[in-house]
Amino acid sequence: MSSTKTDDDADSSTSVATKPLLEIESLSVSYSTKDGDVQALRDIDLRIDPGQTVGVAGESGSGKSTLALAILQYLGENGQIVNGSVRFKDHDLQDSSPKELKQLRGNHIAHVPQDPKTALNPSLTVGEQVRETIEVHRNVTKKEATDRVLELFQQVEIADSEHVLGKYPHELSGGQQQRVLLAMALSCDPELLILDEPTTGLDVTTQAKILDLIKDLEESRDSSTLLITHDISVLAQTSDDLVILYAGEIMERGRVTDVLKDPAHPYTQGLLAALPRIGEEQDLSAMPGRVPDLDRIPTGCIFADRCEFDEEACREAPIEEEDVPGETDHRSRCRRIETVLSDRLTERSATATRSGRQVSSAAETERETLVEASEVQKYFGSASFFDRWFESNPPVKAVDGVDLSIKEGETLGLVGESGSGKSTLGELLLRLLAVDDGTITYRDHDITSLDGNDIADFRSNTGVVFQNPHASLNPQKTVVEILERPLKQFTDMDAEGRRQRVAELLGQVNLDTSYVGRYPHELSGGEKQRVAIARAFASNPSFVVLDEPVSALDVSIQANILDLLSELQAEYGSSYLFISHDLSVVKHISDRIAVMYLGHVMEVGPTGAVFEPPYHPYTRALLSSVPLADPEEKREPIHLSGDVPNARDPPSGCPFHTRCPQYIGDVCEEEYPTLESKSGDETHRIACHHDPSSLMTPIERTTDGTGDASDE
Repeated sequence: MSSTKTDDDADSSTSVATKPLLEIESLSVSYSTKDGDVQALRDIDLRIDPGQTVGVAGESGSGKSTLALAILQYLGENGQIVNGSVRFKDHDLQDSSPKELKQLRGNHIAHVPQDPKTALNPSLTVGEQVRETIEVHRNVTKKEATDRVLELFQQVEIADSEHVLGKYPHELSGGQQQRVLLAMALSCDPELLILDEPTTGLDVTTQAKILDLIKDLEESRDSSTLLITHDISVLAQTSDDLVILYAGEIMERGRVTDVLKDPAHPYTQGLLAALPRIGEEQDLSAMPGRVPDLDRIPTGCIFADRCEFDEEACREAPIEEEDVPGETDHRSRCRRIETVLSDRLTERSATATRSGRQVSSAAETERETLVEASEVQKYFGSASFFDRWFESNPPVKAVDGVDLSIKEGETLGLVGESGSGKSTLGELLLRLLAVDDGTITYRDHDITSLDGNDIADFRSNTGVVFQNPHASLNPQKTVVEILERPLKQFTDMDAEGRRQRVAELLGQVNLDTSYVGRYPHELSGGEKQRVAIARAFASNPSFVVLDEPVSALDVSIQANILDLLSELQAEYGSSYLFISHDLSVVKHISDRIAVMYLGHVMEVGPTGAVFEPPYHPYTRALLSSVPLADPEEKREPIHLSGDVPNARDPPSGCPFHTRCPQYIGDVCEEEYPTLESKSGDETHRIACHHDPSSLMTPIERTTDGTGDASDE
């Protein structure tokens, strides 16, 4: 595999003289369980050279995190390396003593785990946690360690670093928590960074900042990175080499451009075909099946059961890696490389014609309005008389005068950074929260002050799917009990009717009746989300709020869920409010899109119009930050200064003016802009003081870092 970052070097083969920083040979890892040994990794070879970034992609269950923990020699009690070696700078880590490993972790190899909420100690301030890491590995005084923490916080662009030192993890945003983990990892100048899903769950602007920060730190420190993520677009923009991992085996490897431009394994092609892209109109092609259980490994290809190129010989003997014809350092574990290259799933997906999402203006006008919000306001922690008198502890203005409508059978996408008020607005429209001011109507009936039986009747016509099915499904209830609950609440079905309806619901989400007796912990992430969706549709809802329903899912499962939602919408005629920070997903599923910032709607219109000029400056910044799946195409994200302002004390005038790259002076600070048409299309409205011509600047792409390429 290649090991350099320049274009000239990227075209040359790996130098024999280059000494690897990390070298893994024939690594196999297994976990002991009550059902037998799970063979999590098998015969893994991997090399990382100084200054190189190697990306690892694959679905959940492929062994990505196990690979990271095996490098660190940090497997749990039931995990063990059964074969192979892990060498760091020619030192075999398996021969290292606990004391040597303790010095190695942090000093030379740093690990940033997937979830900062669980990785950070909730009972210690973030300053204490980073300082402790420094004191363990460096002979410094407490003051010197504290000074170093402040320096690190500034390096990772944590605003007001001295104030943040004394904060607990729960007092920080997800992006700030991720920056703290990066600061901790960088505290002792490691030579190798292992980043496990460092941007999952972050909005696009925060993700862009984190990725640029990692790149800058790599270059300034000449460090190497192992970047693990299921987001192929992130890897396309950050990695030198790419490894595709599936069910514990490497399916494909090579330079990131070779692997993504000429994918030579059906699994790689399947991942790419399932990936929604902002610049393309394509049907998502979801891979059938799921990652297999690894307690019984088949003789032949581990991917055979999900592969459309599968033939009998694929199952008869182990499949070895082979060179991809005509390419250097590009290898694939497939018997039928030439067939796969000549009949690409990705090309079939990209040329397919999508249906149902591009709605004409005439058809849009004919639709009846189902749900409408008018000047809706929701403040949390409303100030008391004492607070108002002394001007202290003002309320959090989560939703501040929103006008929004959703039509029959329509999907309205709602996007914006964390803290914009998206989830609060969704809960208001379902009347899960009471409105402080304004009105919400459902089929022209005011639901703002409903109570008792009236609110129950309204909720029987609604459904909700939350981001995290692990938290939204009761762990003590079986699938049948979870699905029967809304049937008991909102219908008069008898036991037999409920049984039949549960079977019907499971079938609609592609689960069979064998799941009825299972508990949530016995389901995969995708299966849990399917159960959550089945529950949301149990009472035939006309309106469903989907709050980040696919953000934590692999692209293959995500494609399945998006297809499922489209099928259910066609069957039930339901309207969706689809909340997400992933603009590629929102573009794929939405008829219209609303862009929200600090409790306000800044732009709203048909999907095609929102993704083309004129843009609100905030929308343009969001779109510029979406990573591209093509490693040869680059674009410079528009970095917004600072974080979203405190909703207790929002800016006057336009709420975006403190971060706006197109700020034009006093009018932005003093007057709130009207949501109005800037293009002559009354269905597309923007809240901005700029005239239309100032909002027409396209988002530029470049190819290979040079020359303009067309935008969406």
